[in-house]
Amino acid sequence: MLNDTYRHKGLRKQLALLLKEKGIESAEVIKAIETVPRHLFLNSSFVERAYQDIAFPIGAGQTISRPHTVAFQTELLKLKKGEKVLEIGTGSGYQTSILIEMGAKVYTVERQKELYDKTKLFLPTIGYNAKFFYGDGYKGLPVFAPFDKIIITAGAPIIPEALLSQLRVGGRLIIPIGDKVQVMTLIEKIADKKFEKTEYGEFKFVPLLEDKEWGG
Repeated sequence: MLNDTYRHKGLRKQLALLLKEKGIESAEVIKAIETVPRHLFLNSSFVERAYQDIAFPIGAGQTISRPHTVAFQTELLKLKKGEKVLEIGTGSGYQTSILIEMGAKVYTVERQKELYDKTKLFLPTIGYNAKFFYGDGYKGLPVFAPFDKIIITAGAPIIPEALLSQLRVGGRLIIPIGDKVQVMTLIEKIADKKFEKTEYGEFKFVPLLEDKEWGG
C-alpha cells in the first residue's frame, strides 16, 4: 500500500518543475512538494494521475486541492520552522503533510467525521504527525491560541472573527473568500485590532460549512 517508487519520485520532480513554471518561487515549498507522496492520499484508481496539477474527490463531498493551490497557499504563509499553524479543513491530509514537511507544528480541524477518522489514522503511517481535532473550523482552537499562521483550505463567505482573534500579532492568515468562486486572501495582523488585507486571484474550493450544516 505505502509504495513510493523511483517513478513516483520522478513524477514529483516533474510536478515541482511545473509549479515553478506557474510562479511558485519558495524553495522550501517546492522541496516539500517533491517530498510528500501525493499518490498515497488518493483512491488507487487515480494514482496514475496523482502528479498532474488537478484536484480529485476524496469522499464526503470533499476534494484534495490542486498541487498549485496547495503550493500557492503555503507560499503565502511564509512559514518558518517550528511555527504553530492552525489548519481549518484537514481533508485528505495532503496540505497538512506539506506544512509538517516544512517544519510546522500543525493543529488541524476537520468537520467531516469520515475524513477526520481516516486522515487521523493515515498520516502517522507515512510519518506525519499533527494534532487532529473534529469540530467546527469557524471556531478555531482557542485553547491552543495564539497561532503564528492560520490556513483555511475551504471557501468561506466571510473571515471568521474567532480566527482573527487567535492569530498572533505579526501572524498571517490565508483564506479563500467567496461563494461559487473564491478570492485567495491574505490577512496580516499588524496590531491587536489592526489587520492588512491583500487579495490574490480567483480559486475554486469546496465550501467551509458551519456546525449546523454538518451531517456527512
